[in-house]
Amino acid sequence: MTLPSLLIDEIANRAVDRKLPDGSPYRSLSLMDSLQLARRYDLMGWEVEIGALENGVVPERYARNLHMMSPEDQVQLLQSRVSVIGLGGLGGAVTEILARIGIGRLSLFDADHFEDSNLNRQFLSNLDEVGSPKAEAAAARVGRINPSVEVHAAKVLVGRENAEALLRNSDGIVDCLDNIQTRFVIEDAARRLGCPLVSAAVAGASGHLTTVFPSDPGLVSVFGPRDAAAEKGSEASLGCLPQAVTFLATLECSEIIKILLGRGALLRGKLLTADLMDNTFEILRLQ
Repeated sequence: MTLPSLLIDEIANRAVDRKLPDGSPYRSLSLMDSLQLARRYDLMGWEVEIGALENGVVPERYARNLHMMSPEDQVQLLQSRVSVIGLGGLGGAVTEILARIGIGRLSLFDADHFEDSNLNRQFLSNLDEVGSPKAEAAAARVGRINPSVEVHAAKVLVGRENAEALLRNSDGIVDCLDNIQTRFVIEDAARRLGCPLVSAAVAGASGHLTTVFPSDPGLVSVFGPRDAAAEKGSEASLGCLPQAVTFLATLECSEIIKILLGRGALLRGKLLTADLMDNTFEILRLQ
């Protein structure tokens, strides 16, 4: 990315010396300075943040990502686009985590509205949002958390006729749905687009997660043949508890971040299962 030299000079002039808790020094750019420069140069906030990182300055909001992630890693995340399908329990928590760690572009899809019964587990919901579209709440939440993120949020039901168009240009797709047949539709679109997919499901206090690349057998190894698969999983009878939803959402984010950075052990060809009531965690190899 080529940015104006005047912008790079302004970043350098506004940067200040700071130290991490372990004493490591770094040059820091404040959030307010990042936003002001984005407005002045008519850029997205993530573009200014990339310019800072590529010139030895760390946006302060990402300072605590350092050591576990390099400045180059942060640039990679800021350059990435992730699509999240379903903005309920899983999707709301996934959206929050991805915005906080600094995914530069988020595409968020859900046709539903918040109901009273969502309040037990869906982080995007609150008393004021009951009756409101989930996609609108997600976009507003990201704007309050990290205004540098570029958000495309749509109140749309992702299906066979539009999935490929909606998900095009994604670097990673996160399946946060509760409908098994639609999961297969999303997997088909991801396969055609050559895009990795992270899929999770929650029922009661348990759940499972897998990562699917385009050449993998994929969800048929989890749910069986699609023609024989039910529309809804066990969550229809067991409900969804917030601790399980948040746990699986965290794992989904961990997988998508590792995919984007190209390092770390993935659950590709494997199924992680977890039962938080029994504290049992297993990784099964899929056939």
